[in-house]
Amino acid sequence: MAILKFRIYFEEDESVYRDVVIRHTQTFQDLHDAILKSYEFDNKHKATFYRSNDHWLRGREISLEVYEKEYKVAPLIMSETTIGSEIKNPNQRFIYQYDFNRNWGFLIELINVSKEESSKLVYPATIRTEGIAPSQYGTKGLLGPKFADIEEKYDLTQVGEGFGEKDEDGEDLGGDSEVIAEDGDEEV
Repeated sequence: MAILKFRIYFEEDESVYRDVVIRHTQTFQDLHDAILKSYEFDNKHKATFYRSNDHWLRGREISLEVYEKEYKVAPLIMSETTIGSEIKNPNQRFIYQYDFNRNWGFLIELINVSKEESSKLVYPATIRTEGIAPSQYGTKGLLGPKFADIEEKYDLTQVGEGFGEKDEDGEDLGGDSEVIAEDGDEEV
């Protein structure tokens, strides 16, 4: 049984990618699920694959379902289409589009074909992760979720009493304004 190894690049940053191995008999639905899992995305939105060429031009569509839009050719359905049936050359490429509102794009390239199946893996499997995945719904910090809890607990945007930007008479103090010290001498 052929094992296909795909490199899935985040379209906006090619230094962010995942390597996924999958059996040639598995479906595009399986690959769709593997990509979402590898990039830590949920599975709540529309998605489609496009067969592509060396110049990343979109060809035949392999869709999650038939959407209400015009098609030049009826799309193939992910759950019914095996990966092996769409491999037309040894460097086959696909474009994967997820969440049509946010337009997440991924470039998929076949990088290896092997006859040896690993008994340690459950296919499809992510075998390499490079770069920090984009956050699906907002910002994803390097510091993780615990830092976000600290930010919420201690609202650092609030200015405490005595640390305002105005003097006691309500006048703004600029960075270069003169301040009268308690003993009456001017300080600059």
